[in-house]
Amino acid sequence: MQNGESSPNAEKPAERPEDVVVPTRCTSCGSTHLTRDYERGELVCDECGLVLEESMIDQGPDWRAFDAEQGEKRARTGAPTTLTIHDKGLSTEIGWKNRDPYGKSIPTRNRAQLYRLRKWQRRIRVSNATERNLAFALAELDRIASGMALPRNVRETAAMIYRKAVNRNLIRGRSIEGVVAASLYGSCRQCNVPRTLDEIASKSRIGRKEIGRTYRFMTRELHLKLMPTKPQDYIQRFCSELKLKGEIQTRANEILKAATERELTSGRGPTGVAAAAIYISSVQCGERRTQREVAEVAGVTEVTIRNRYKELREAQPTGHALAERPRSSAIGPTAVNPRPGFGGGEEGSWRTSSASRSTPRASREFARSTRASSPPTGSCSSPFGTGPRAP
Repeated sequence: MQNGESSPNAEKPAERPEDVVVPTRCTSCGSTHLTRDYERGELVCDECGLVLEESMIDQGPDWRAFDAEQGEKRARTGAPTTLTIHDKGLSTEIGWKNRDPYGKSIPTRNRAQLYRLRKWQRRIRVSNATERNLAFALAELDRIASGMALPRNVRETAAMIYRKAVNRNLIRGRSIEGVVAASLYGSCRQCNVPRTLDEIASKSRIGRKEIGRTYRFMTRELHLKLMPTKPQDYIQRFCSELKLKGEIQTRANEILKAATERELTSGRGPTGVAAAAIYISSVQCGERRTQREVAEVAGVTEVTIRNRYKELREAQPTGHALAERPRSSAIGPTAVNPRPGFGGGEEGSWRTSSASRSTPRASREFARSTRASSPPTGSCSSPFGTGPRAP
């Protein structure tokens, strides 16, 4: 045999499992309806019956389970790794229940030995000062996140931010609780689950100013690029806490969209603008909430809601009134809007100007009787109301 020629009976190199491509279309009829037969290890076409693959390896478990509980008992793998534990969940933990793997109670003479094993296991899990710092900090992070009912992805992101701060040696000279709270605040903004500094400060043992100062320092040192929160991010949570229907949430988003187009929300606190939009939409849709109720949920004052309401009136389109307050004339009775509006005081109350207060008593009684006969709002037809302006 000449050099360079290979024997026809020479074995070809075995294909690696990652090089094997499972077909997705039948080579005979072109059908995509393929069935995998796990008992025979074959891939069969449903249309023509052609066997496309054979002796296929089943990558699934070698046991069967008929419910979730049975699957957990038969599984031989542990929980996935997580950043919320200082050792990422890779170490062993001895449970506090005095029972063996079969569920039987451990005899009393052996419990002292189990107690010593459990104690030394806790000690050897933390080997140096860095792991001790992480163990305390991540336990505090889990406590704050549980009190605020934050999702799992927010906790993982906060743990990742804190680990970056530890690696950059940003913890020195600062309290662990402050850095943990700042990491949690940054992760909430990064995961689009915004929480205010006051909400985080209420669940932690650190003040609002300290959390904000630490957060700004970490953002600058770790180069965290976080966009400012928007009022729309708070609408869903506030409406849920106020038990408002989805129609009001949609109407509030429409009001905020119109206000954003006219740049009326820039430079304003997002929670206050969101609270004012929810208050306006709730009154327009006939499911009224008082300013005090909205202010308590949003964490702002009633004065803030009234000030943001005045600014949102500028976002009304041409020919529509955004719950305009009734205007009054210096002569004669007060002009009354046929559609009830939003008063600056207790919800929807009608106010008169100083000129109307100086009118005779008969004029004021006429205005009061006209208010009583005005029809209520039935449904929301426009984000800014459709009632005509008062003359």
